[in-house]
Amino acid sequence: MAQINPVVGDLAGNRAMILESIRSAARAGAALVALPELALTGYPPEDLLLKPDFIDANLKCMKSLAREVRSITAIVGFVDRHGCYPRNRRGGVSDTPGGVRGHIYNAAAVIHEGRVAAVYHKMLLPNYGVFDERRYFQAGNEPLNFTLNGVTIGVGICEDIWFPDGPARLQALAGAEVIVNINASPFHTGKFKLRERM
Repeated sequence: MAQINPVVGDLAGNRAMILESIRSAARAGAALVALPELALTGYPPEDLLLKPDFIDANLKCMKSLAREVRSITAIVGFVDRHGCYPRNRRGGVSDTPGGVRGHIYNAAAVIHEGRVAAVYHKMLLPNYGVFDERRYFQAGNEPLNFTLNGVTIGVGICEDIWFPDGPARLQALAGAEVIVNINASPFHTGKFKLRERM
């Protein structure tokens, strides 16, 4: 786990920090490295998400970042726009039925061998306390599992893991042996015990 502290809006700086973390994990012999939710944009990007140029720049950064990732698989949080990347594990579908071109998603890219091999869209969007994700993001509608070194891995983002009937259950029923859940969840007293119980 690369527990970095991205800066909201600093795409170039965050990209450099992400790449250094990925390279460090590869040097340490890791097969997989997970970075935080929305690591590329910083969390929470809030009204920057209303700027199409910011979304475009984030997508361009993700593509250039992916080209530099070799010898390790990385899961990196970013903002996806509908139709930009194949989402399913077979890699053959670029538009999800029912989706609207232009919708944006809180997403996790699975980067493998210099490309974005799969993308997961966060399915459960929080809208309470400091969270306002439904204002900006469309909810995803398809869990994602992939296989690495013979192990089936499910990908989730933050809120997805907090509900017993959420995406992790669907992933486990589909064969996931490990769930990697990236997040940028703020700390509060007692949260560790709450996580442990969950």
